[in-house]
Amino acid sequence: MNARKAAGFLFPALLLLMAPWAQAQQYPSRPIRLIIPWPPGGVTDVIARGLSIALTESLGQQVIPDNRPGAAGTLGVSIAAKANADGYTMLMTDVPSHAISATLYTKLTFDPRKDIEPIALPSQSPLVLVVNPKYGIRTTAQLIEYAKSHPDFSFASSGPGSITHLTGERFNRLTGIKPLHVPYKGGGPATAALVGGEAGMYFSCISAAIPHIKTGRLTLLGITLPKRSPLYPDTPTLAESLPGFVMGCNTGFFAPAGVPPKILDRMYAEVMKAVTQPKVKEMLTANSSEPAPYTRAQFKEYVAAEMRAWGEVVRAAGLKVD
Repeated sequence: MNARKAAGFLFPALLLLMAPWAQAQQYPSRPIRLIIPWPPGGVTDVIARGLSIALTESLGQQVIPDNRPGAAGTLGVSIAAKANADGYTMLMTDVPSHAISATLYTKLTFDPRKDIEPIALPSQSPLVLVVNPKYGIRTTAQLIEYAKSHPDFSFASSGPGSITHLTGERFNRLTGIKPLHVPYKGGGPATAALVGGEAGMYFSCISAAIPHIKTGRLTLLGITLPKRSPLYPDTPTLAESLPGFVMGCNTGFFAPAGVPPKILDRMYAEVMKAVTQPKVKEMLTANSSEPAPYTRAQFKEYVAAEMRAWGEVVRAAGLKVD
């Protein structure tokens, strides 16, 4: 093969190799879709929308929130997993639900461990145990006593297999109560149902519950922090009576697997810059959240650790969803 023919073969191959690099250099050149696999009104939706405004300003391209609720968050994650790995589809979802899905579901159309790439953790906050005030329950001990004597008592969740569901199941197993599980399509509908009296108890993200706690429409019984919250110093942690009962509503920023590393690095830098902006910090504080100062590698390991930990909970509870 002469030099001219060799160049003819090599040049197209070189262009293919350079394509991802060129794409990353120009990124972003058009709007970015941010998939939120939950209905509007929940904590993930609120935080994702606040962050999308800051990212739109810093990136110079619109970041468009796209709610795709269903199947306890896995429908929206599936859409993100199957999207083109070009950086123009991103995902924001709560880490526990994503981690739980890796073990809970037997027929997912994607692999949570391989098809979704963790980028950053812009928000972390605890869960709270709340009840409808019509029951007159003021403490966790009273809740346990009431649930044991009232077989029609129920607990809400944001969907089968969600963190609110499995946290409730874990609480029920540890305390010996057996309330009826009533699943809803996201945190917003679950909170509304509890306020409306359709369910008796709920493990809510703290930000969604605070407005209703303040107005007396929900009663706060406990919080899933390792120590008491400065917001509610008189409210006991659940770990005080149930050692090790610590978990949270941590909202992560993800991408489909295969997005060029330069784009992932860019998005990580933009997200971490956004959470330092006054408006975003104010939004996070209003939702009782704060960013985690993880690197991309640290966040990826955190997600893997969550998958292992929640996998143990799912297997101990004997839960499987087709």
